[in-house]
Amino acid sequence: MASVENMVAESQRTGKRRAQGTASILTIATANPPNIFYQTDYPDFYFGVTQSDHLTQLKDNFKRICLQERRTD
Repeated sequence: MASVENMVAESQRTGKRRAQGTASILTIATANPPNIFYQTDYPDFYFGVTQSDHLTQLKDNFKRICLQERRTD
């Protein structure tokens, strides 16, 4: 490993500046995916994508199941 004096001498010789110490990265962020669907909206999305909007009884049952799942969480 090169000592600090060697790094300073090299940076003075080449004219390049170098950082001393360890590198750190700090990030604070929130990930919001563009394809998120809330459980209450999912039945409408699913039946629209599959072109099954005409199956109203099945859609109502699916909505009921999604609501029950939401209450148990």
